[in-house]
Amino acid sequence: MIRLVSWIVFSIYLIVMVYFLFFSEQMGRIPRDTYCYNLRPFAEIGRYLQYSNTIGSFNVLLNLAGNVLCFIPFGFVIPILSGRQRKGYRMFFLSFLASLIVELLQLVSKLGSCDVDDIILNTLGGVIGYLLFSVCNRILHWKGRMNKS
Repeated sequence: MIRLVSWIVFSIYLIVMVYFLFFSEQMGRIPRDTYCYNLRPFAEIGRYLQYSNTIGSFNVLLNLAGNVLCFIPFGFVIPILSGRQRKGYRMFFLSFLASLIVELLQLVSKLGSCDVDDIILNTLGGVIGYLLFSVCNRILHWKGRMNKS
């Protein structure tokens, strides 16, 4: 039952992510004539923090925390759906790979921007999601052992 609910939640999550990453005009997903990319790690993160007064706290939070938060469900649900993905290094790699694919698709489609900082923040979100899964999984196993005794 948990896997079925997880598949439903994950499917909804993917639909929402595809919308915000490729179709949402509010998120700047308007086709451009030129490629927009950043390949310098921490350049955009630094720019957002340096100009937070000009950009506005909401926009800084939306970009930085949003990139982390949007991948937390990914890191939490994948280990539920696939028992083979219950190792930390695998979730790190899968989060990195999924984020890299998204950023490359944004680059090729000229929707949004391809940003190495987004890959860093998304991967961090996936790892946080995995850590939350690990904590919840240990609590469930601990409670299961307590109920047996």
